[in-house]
Amino acid sequence: MPRILITGASSGIGAALARHYARADASLILVGRNVERLEAVARDCRASGATVEPVRLDTRDRAAAIALIHRLHAAQPLDLVIANAAVNGGNQKGEVESEETAFETSDINYTGSLNIVLPTLTLMLQRGSGQIVLVSSLAAYAPLQDAPAYSGAKAALVAHGLALRQKVGPRGVKVNVVAPGYVKTPMGGELKGWRPLEMSAEQAALRIAKGVAKDRDVIAFPFALAALARTVLLLPESIRRAGLYAFRFQRRPRR
Repeated sequence: MPRILITGASSGIGAALARHYARADASLILVGRNVERLEAVARDCRASGATVEPVRLDTRDRAAAIALIHRLHAAQPLDLVIANAAVNGGNQKGEVESEETAFETSDINYTGSLNIVLPTLTLMLQRGSGQIVLVSSLAAYAPLQDAPAYSGAKAALVAHGLALRQKVGPRGVKVNVVAPGYVKTPMGGELKGWRPLEMSAEQAALRIAKGVAKDRDVIAFPFALAALARTVLLLPESIRRAGLYAFRFQRRPRR
């Protein structure tokens, strides 16, 4: 029975991944902050035959995250851990995001991911097996001026994940980085702006799961947008600035 932990599992890509992996031989640990939404996803997964443990956790709480990972490992080692929890950052009026927003975004998107990933990695290395997935964004390659903290945290996940992959792959632990483009989710719905080649969370989850199964280093999609994003940093600033201007956005108030 594969044992899978997913953070940010109460909605969006995390919820879609949970439903994708839900089957009779799966044991799912679904982590999120919104209890009602988390329970709704858990019910769907149980209906598909999976064993499910919903866990309310703010991944910024390092002590609680480490305690959770060790408790779960003591019961049965984790096979796959997907660090997906994230927030947008940005500003509702299109101004520079506040210090509070920037720190919150960085703490959730990057530090919160590490609070789950690093203790998991230690335990996986001890037994010489396991797989860790860091969910980043194409904004890691094409930074968005309206979401600097989001872009920076997602870039850090790419760099950290690929560095770990090189280091721990020979010791039996797989590390993958996911870089989606625009996905139709409640979080994505907070943004007012152009969203080219947007796809559903279910479509994104399918692409992620296929890439994880193939142990791809970077699972970036959709292809056209990913190819464009990965060339952006190589362009002169004047061209880069003009090209990214169309991707400006404002954040709607959170519901």
